Amino acid sequence: QGDSALDIRGTPMCAGRRGGTIAIAGDGQITMGESVILKGTARKVKRIFDGKVILGFAGSVSDAMTLSEKFEKMLQKYSGNLMRSAVELAQLWRNDKVARKLEAMMIVADRENLLLVSGSGEVIDPDGDVCAIGSGGNYALAAARALVRETDLPAAEIARKALTIASELCVFTNDSITVEEI
Repeated sequence: QGDSALDIRGTPMCAGRRGGTIAIAGDGQITMGESVILKGTARKVKRIFDGKVILGFAGSVSDAMTLSEKFEKMLQKYSGNLMRSAVELAQLWRNDKVARKLEAMMIVADRENLLLVSGSGEVIDPDGDVCAIGSGGNYALAAARALVRETDLPAAEIARKALTIASELCVFTNDSITVEEI
């Protein structure tokens, strides 16, 4: 998320795990630079690998799309093993001269795993069954942690409500929210 007026942002994602369900929610806003909203209804959460994996991304939209395609190829190569695919993607992302310049982050999940994957080579299984990325990510993360501790809401509602709260605080976040759960 650079400073140029030509930088395109896609933000944020929030994920939660509760009661055997994992949900990832993303807002719909794509922003160019610091002041122009290009789109308010983008879909940045999707199902891949025959619907067995959900993925959400934040950062440069074109970079995130490239990474999601590479990730899906890793899932094919490693027979759907999410952790192995995420680690291999992170290594590729960090070590490849072209991929290293991609500016995005991803949250990926299957029935058993919830992972945050970054371009600096990190694959993180979050503490507390929630995680968030993107410009409004810290607001969403704080809200999600409070919702997990203080309510009995299901994973999808935790992720949705956390992003709604973030949209009230972060100018790069809106309340056009998409949720996928597995």
